[in-house]
Amino acid sequence: MLNLLGIHHVTAVSADIRANYRFYTKVMGMRLVKRSVNQDDVSAYHLFYADADGSPGTDLTFFDWSVPRERRGTKSLTRTHLRVKGGAALEWWAGHLKEEGVVSSDVVERDGRLTLDLEDLEGQRLSLIDDGGRGDEARPWEKSPVPVEYQIRGLGPAVMSVPKLHQTDLVLQKALHMRAVREYPHPENADYRVIVYEMGGGGPDAELHVAVQPDLPRAHPGAGGVHHVAFRTPDEEQYQGWIEHLGALGIRSSGAVDRYYFKSLYFREPNGVLFEIATDGPGFAVDEDIATLGEKIVLPPFLEPRREAIVAKLKSID
Repeated sequence: MLNLLGIHHVTAVSADIRANYRFYTKVMGMRLVKRSVNQDDVSAYHLFYADADGSPGTDLTFFDWSVPRERRGTKSLTRTHLRVKGGAALEWWAGHLKEEGVVSSDVVERDGRLTLDLEDLEGQRLSLIDDGGRGDEARPWEKSPVPVEYQIRGLGPAVMSVPKLHQTDLVLQKALHMRAVREYPHPENADYRVIVYEMGGGGPDAELHVAVQPDLPRAHPGAGGVHHVAFRTPDEEQYQGWIEHLGALGIRSSGAVDRYYFKSLYFREPNGVLFEIATDGPGFAVDEDIATLGEKIVLPPFLEPRREAIVAKLKSID
C-alpha cells in the first residue's frame, strides 16, 4: 500500500534573497543546510533552511526570483506551519519576534493547538504551532541564535485554498490516500471551513489543511508566496510505485526527476496547486560534511561542468 509519511518540504519565492537569508537564520534560527541553485533556472539561488542535519520534513526552501509580490487569493498554497514544543516556546517566540520588529499575532488556540501567526519581510505567511513533542526526533542546531528548547523542530501543516473542494478531495483521498479527519473555521473568516487531511501516522507534521474559499479571486504567484509543497515517500520502491499509480489514474505528472539530494515527482491537483512527492534520501550530506552544510555553493554533478559560469552570476548572500 502506497502511503505518504508527511510533509517533506515547502518551497517558496523570495525577491530579496540576502534579507531572506538573514531572516531565516538570524531571526528564525534555522540552519542553511544547502546553498545551491534552482536546477531548472541556474541563474537563481535555491536555499534550504532546516534543522541541524537537514532532515526530511524540516526544509523550508526558497527560489531567488526578482518578481513582484504575490497577489493573494485562492487556488494557491497560503500558509506554512513550523513546529515548536510547548506553550512556553510560543511565549518566548512572541517576545523574540517583538524584539526583532516582526509583526505577529497573539498566541491563540486553533484546531486544538496553540498557534502564533507571523509574516516574513516579504509577506510569506507562517505560523508557529505547539506540536506537543510529536514528529521525528528533534535535531537542534547548536549555532542557532534561538535557544535549543525553543528552536523550530520541523514543518507542520501546509495550508492551501481552493474555491471548490470536490475534485481536490478526490485526488487527496483516492489518489494520494490521505484521510479527511476533521474541520475548523478559517481564522480570518468563520464562514470559510478548513478541512484537515492526514497522511501516514498523522500528527502536526503529516497534515494538509484545505480552506474552501469560493468567493476569493485567483492568486497570482510572486515573492512572498509558496511555489509548491512536497510530501514524503520513504524509499525508491514507494517512489516508483507512486509514478505508476498516478499514471494508472490518468494524472499527468513530470515522471521521475532526480534532484540528487532526493528524487521528485511533480503534478498539479485539479485547482492547479503544484504538489511534489519526494524521497527521504539520499539527503543533503551526500556531497557535504554535516558539520559544514550550507557554507559554500554546491551543485549537483550534472551542473558541475558549468560551475564557473553559474557561480559568476550569483550575488553574495553573506
